[in-house]
Amino acid sequence: MANLETNLGRIKLKNPVMTASGTFGYGAEYSAFFPIDRLGAVVVKGISTFPWNGNPSPRVAEVKGGLINAIGLQNPGVEKFIKGDEYLPALTRSGATVIVNIWGRTIEEYVSVASRLDEKSDNIAALEINISCPNIKEGGLSFGTDLKSAEKVVSAVRKAVKMPLITKLSPNVTSIADFARCVAGAGTDMISLINTLSAMAIDIETRRPKIANITGGLSGPGIKPVAVKMVYEAAKAVDIPVIGMGGICTAEDAIEFFLAGADAVAVGTAIFADPCLPLEIISGIELYLDSHKIYSISEIVGKVEL
Repeated sequence: MANLETNLGRIKLKNPVMTASGTFGYGAEYSAFFPIDRLGAVVVKGISTFPWNGNPSPRVAEVKGGLINAIGLQNPGVEKFIKGDEYLPALTRSGATVIVNIWGRTIEEYVSVASRLDEKSDNIAALEINISCPNIKEGGLSFGTDLKSAEKVVSAVRKAVKMPLITKLSPNVTSIADFARCVAGAGTDMISLINTLSAMAIDIETRRPKIANITGGLSGPGIKPVAVKMVYEAAKAVDIPVIGMGGICTAEDAIEFFLAGADAVAVGTAIFADPCLPLEIISGIELYLDSHKIYSISEIVGKVEL
């Protein structure tokens, strides 16, 4: 039988399937559907030093092949996340491996939230630095599309914390390889990609944008080919673990990412249609490995034949 255990640097996962930040809430609310400790990891919604209401409604619009969202990183703030019973305490009780996505409007805010969460390293496996959100005007994408800014924020967080760091990269750049090398040089332990693509939709009857923020981030199956390409390019550029995401709906999708160079994958938008889908993907990966007489995921990582 195939062994799904996956090593991501200092982190060992029971399987290579995790949730993408922003699509699985804070994790514990999905415990009504299945034991969330069966996932490789739960990556929670972005946390900042302060409570944040996000963008005005409407914040979501379905489009062909996916979803545009401009939630705007709504969150309860780091102190409530740590102390509120429905947040980190509930995740800790679940036994799930927890990764916390973080964001800030300034480098100082990134460092502040990271430092506070570093104090909870017994309950948190890693931090994911979100430098790539396209639907918040403060910070967000500006850090992820400028090499110097990306280097500064990752370097500052690296100096402030001991726990493993993942940097989430934006697809809205000219060269994803350059950004992968940049954040690797700044001290990130891993990279995850891709975040959403900048997008817009217009209601032709009202002639108004379908979301109040005007533009937002496109996710879903329509972006998968872009994501696979960028994971391939990033994985070739750096020698650190890569977490692939973007439009994964099936085990076959996940395997495509492994072949492109991802060491693990994150399932996002598809969870809205089927909360239990990550478990089906885990089972499908196991069946694929067994049917091809492959013992470990690591045997296929980056093995696309050119």
